[in-house]
Amino acid sequence: MREFVVLGTASQVPTRTRNHNGYFLRWDGEGLLFDPGEGTQRQMVHAGVAASQITRICLTHVHGDHCYGLPGVLSRMALDGAAHPVHLHYPASGEQIVQALVAVSSPGIDLRLHPHSGAGPVADGLEIRPLRHRIETYGYLLTEPDGRTFLPERLRTAGIEGPDVGRLQRQGSLGAVALEDVSIPRPGQRFAFIMDTAPCVGAEELAEGTDLLVTESTFRNDDGELAQQYLHLTAGQAGELAASGKSRTLVLTHFSARYGDDMSLLAEQAQARAAGTTVIAAHDLQRIAVPPRRHQVRETADHYDGDRRR
Repeated sequence: MREFVVLGTASQVPTRTRNHNGYFLRWDGEGLLFDPGEGTQRQMVHAGVAASQITRICLTHVHGDHCYGLPGVLSRMALDGAAHPVHLHYPASGEQIVQALVAVSSPGIDLRLHPHSGAGPVADGLEIRPLRHRIETYGYLLTEPDGRTFLPERLRTAGIEGPDVGRLQRQGSLGAVALEDVSIPRPGQRFAFIMDTAPCVGAEELAEGTDLLVTESTFRNDDGELAQQYLHLTAGQAGELAASGKSRTLVLTHFSARYGDDMSLLAEQAQARAAGTTVIAAHDLQRIAVPPRRHQVRETADHYDGDRRR
């Protein structure tokens, strides 16, 4: 199951209807918690997210609205008796703050700290890219390896069925039949999480080819000077980011309290610059499914002739 759960959507200060940041991603057997701001533990209760489901916690940076909920979450995991290791990823320059937050948490979980600096992989399938903010900040990219989709008619023509299908997938060939003869490429799913940044190369790299792109949209387009001053994105810039990366679904969040509860204008401004992308202005406790995998379109002239594909 792959599902994104929005725990909070407010930037800097919470409102009556919006909690501080907090986002949970169910990704098969992993549970990734991103940027837990104040109140995240309580929002998890409302959203039906058990603390024991968390396997990784990923901090983009150590501004308070992105990390002050960490002690509560860790303490709840200890209270619930989480027995598995919990991996905490964060910028190396935030070591002192992270250590302080961990120090006031209840002990009792196997917490493993992973400070990072610079672009690259930080875990299996999980990468980071530097963003452009007032302190060291990173966005996260979660990728599934590319695979292949079997074509039943080609399998029948080749006389391959039952356990032989799995054997072919594992070995890459079976007799004179290669895996490529009876299947087509299936791109793996890509999820990116981008907070607190001005437009930058790192954000563009993260957004590239994403099925689900979650990004801040702190300001409306007409507040572009504020966005530039504080190194945040406008809704239009978020839309441009999704368009340049050909993202399938864009989730906007991290909204300024100055706009109240109605985020429809921000969604419209992002959509105007992201044709072909589904744009969602997130609200607290919303659940968003990761879009199904893309499938490469078959060429009608491409067929299996019993020996090799022509």
